[in-house]
Amino acid sequence: MLVLKPLIHRILEDYFLPWHGTHGVGHWARVLENGIRLAKETKANLEVVQLFAIFHDSCRVNEGTDYGHGERGGNLALALRDEWLVLSDEEFDLLYEACAGHTDGKTDANITIQTCWDADRLDLGRVGIEPATKRLCTPTAKTREMIHWADGRACFEVIPDFVNSEWSIDTTGWGQ
Repeated sequence: MLVLKPLIHRILEDYFLPWHGTHGVGHWARVLENGIRLAKETKANLEVVQLFAIFHDSCRVNEGTDYGHGERGGNLALALRDEWLVLSDEEFDLLYEACAGHTDGKTDANITIQTCWDADRLDLGRVGIEPATKRLCTPTAKTREMIHWADGRACFEVIPDFVNSEWSIDTTGWGQ
C-alpha cells in the first residue's frame, strides 16, 4: 500500500470543506478500503485505485451537487503529479478519467476505472442510498457480501483506524 500521509496532508491544506464532512476524510478512507478489497479480485491497478480514493472528492466546493468536482480533483492530481505522484502516463490517464467520470453513472470502462467507481459507489450509504447493483461495474462489487460489508460501514460512517494511526488525523469528536 502507498504511503499516503504526506500527500493527504498536502491536499488537506487547500481542502475547502470540513474534514469530517460527507465527502471528507472518512469517506476517502472507506473508498480506499473498498478499493483495496475490490482490487484484490478485479486485478485493478492498486496504486491508481488508492490515489483515486483521495483525489476524487478532494476539490469539492459543497456537499451537494457539485458539477465538475471530479475533474477538478483530476486537475489537482495533475498539478501535484511531478512532485507527489510516481505514475506512468497510462496510469495517470486512468486516475484522471476515474476522477473526472466518477459521478457520470457510467459502468463501462477499463477495469481499474470500474474498480475506482465501485469503491466510491459502495460508500453511498453515508447519504442514505443503498448501492444498486445495476449502477455497479464489477462482479465483485455486485456480490451481496461486498455490498453488505461496504454499505454497513458507510451507513454508520465508520472511520478506519488507519486515519488516526497512519494518516495522523485526529478524528475525535467526528460523531461515530
